[in-house]
Amino acid sequence: MSFGYHGKILHVDLTTGKIEVETPPESFYRTYMGGGAMALTYILREVPKGADPLGPDNLLTVFPSIVTGATIAGQSRINVNAKSPMSGAIGDSQAGGFFPAEFKFAGYDGVIFRGQSPEWVYLTIIDGKAELHDASHLLGKVTGEVDALLKQGVGDEKAQVMQVGPAAEKGVRFSAIVNMANRMNGRTGMGLVMASKRLKAIVVRGHMKPQIADPKALASLNKTGAQWIPTNPDVDGLGKLGTASVVMPQNSFGTLPTRNYTEGQFEGAEPICGEKMAETILKGRDTCYACTVRCKRVVEITEGKYKVDPIYGGAEYETIGTFGSYCGISDLAAISMAHQICDMYGVDTITCGATIAFAMECFEKGIITKEDTGGIDLRFGNAEAMLDVLNQIVTKTGKLGPVLAEGSARAAQAWGRGADECLITCKNEEAPAHMPQAKRSLALIYAVNPFGADHQSSEHDWMYEKGMASDLYLGRLATMGLTEAQEPMSLGEGKVKFAYLGQAFYSMMDALTLCQFVYGPAWCLFGPVETAEMVKAVTGWDVTIEELIQVGIRRINLMRTFNAREGFTRKEDSLPKKFFKPLGGTGPTKGIAIGREEFENALDLYYRMHAWTMDGVPTGEALRRSDILWAAEYLPA
Repeated sequence: MSFGYHGKILHVDLTTGKIEVETPPESFYRTYMGGGAMALTYILREVPKGADPLGPDNLLTVFPSIVTGATIAGQSRINVNAKSPMSGAIGDSQAGGFFPAEFKFAGYDGVIFRGQSPEWVYLTIIDGKAELHDASHLLGKVTGEVDALLKQGVGDEKAQVMQVGPAAEKGVRFSAIVNMANRMNGRTGMGLVMASKRLKAIVVRGHMKPQIADPKALASLNKTGAQWIPTNPDVDGLGKLGTASVVMPQNSFGTLPTRNYTEGQFEGAEPICGEKMAETILKGRDTCYACTVRCKRVVEITEGKYKVDPIYGGAEYETIGTFGSYCGISDLAAISMAHQICDMYGVDTITCGATIAFAMECFEKGIITKEDTGGIDLRFGNAEAMLDVLNQIVTKTGKLGPVLAEGSARAAQAWGRGADECLITCKNEEAPAHMPQAKRSLALIYAVNPFGADHQSSEHDWMYEKGMASDLYLGRLATMGLTEAQEPMSLGEGKVKFAYLGQAFYSMMDALTLCQFVYGPAWCLFGPVETAEMVKAVTGWDVTIEELIQVGIRRINLMRTFNAREGFTRKEDSLPKKFFKPLGGTGPTKGIAIGREEFENALDLYYRMHAWTMDGVPTGEALRRSDILWAAEYLPA
């Protein structure tokens, strides 16, 4: 008897409309567990080399995991994967909310979309019954409207909707997939892939909860976690202030990216911090299914020039960073408006805000002029200009919209004239608001991560640095074999091992589709020991921390094999020129930069730990260690 999963995966051929059900064996679930790991077993085998990311040969996969829907905090997340239209590498994106658990209750462990529908459609999955429907009446409507219409259409307000917005319909490259009108599978252009298949939405509702192997153990762990929240300042602060709780700490450390990553400290940080949000525009705290942390912000603004509807939630730290400090803007209402527009139209806030900041630096340096901007004075600190350009992007209109809707890397190619000096991209993905100049292991992870710069693909340096790491952090990391705290700003062998194992653990969480604020190697609510206990309680499998880490490494190897087949090598495991230049401004990070030699040495060490070639390509030995030798046939000759 299976626990935690149904043993059913849905296959939808959008070209023909045919829907089938696969029933994999238990060994498949234990080996891959769900999420991005499970998805890659289909994508690697079925997506042809060189396939157009926006063509019918690309697969779009939607996977929760074996623990999704269990009654414990931090499990209601879902992964979307496909070949990315941003990079041509593997695409990967995660989201939370109530959709992931409801998807599981609808009777399936994942869905794979093939082909391309001749007309716009949406899929309903209601208590095991899957059907395609005409979606023409939904086109052009913003996400809040579509969410309401589809719930009305199935006659159940508790149904959950995952959709693409009008931006994806228009072809914005960094379009997101949105559920609850405010939870985003934001990165790597997965929304545009979904739109390219003319799939407008997925609606789920169900009452088919998988059985739990040990309900008492699961309930006990969940109760203990809730009791720990007040004793863990990081998690308690996350609940009270949301992810914006880190704005002021980041600023004091000199790691708040400012004016497109040219500085690490922003003089306007205080007006846009989590404390200020809580004092002024915060309306409430939302959550994901069964989660006690309740970190999701809900804001409302009813007066002034910017009216913000609480249906679209509220800005996270990354959004405050990219539309705020990146752009030199200290107006929380304007940032909240930008967040709402992104949610309404369905675009990734990190890429979108960072792309506007890139354009602002290009304007400040004279690389582009008012002739290029259509007369907009696109300077840092100009909130009205930021919003004007944002509206152009999501509608692909005006002078700048069609150019910037491609992302900053393609805009730099279009403009030339040294615009590439202003980029902060890795594999065409804009860097999030955590600065690798000071968090040195992130420099390595941003470069090697299979789907580009990402702040939630590894643990961050200060969790393992002398003078910063608490006994809690060090005790949890020790269970993974990390026992010697490292010097701040270092990138030697000890820090590379920290990056390697931290990335493996986070990769495992993206296979188990776990929230990285609840589960993690160091600072989160539950550490590695509790993560293994939770998986055992749900599934009945006697899993260990070591087995879970191997799941994470397996996923990384599958992703890197896909990328290698598509021609990605060490050359693509690179950082933007800007990160090797000293930071300006003020604060403790003024004048610092990443050293090229230390970065290249770290890259060598990292490759050796994985048993890859010095070109960053997985070897047969690496795949054998991960028990995926079947993938060797997809490696380049």
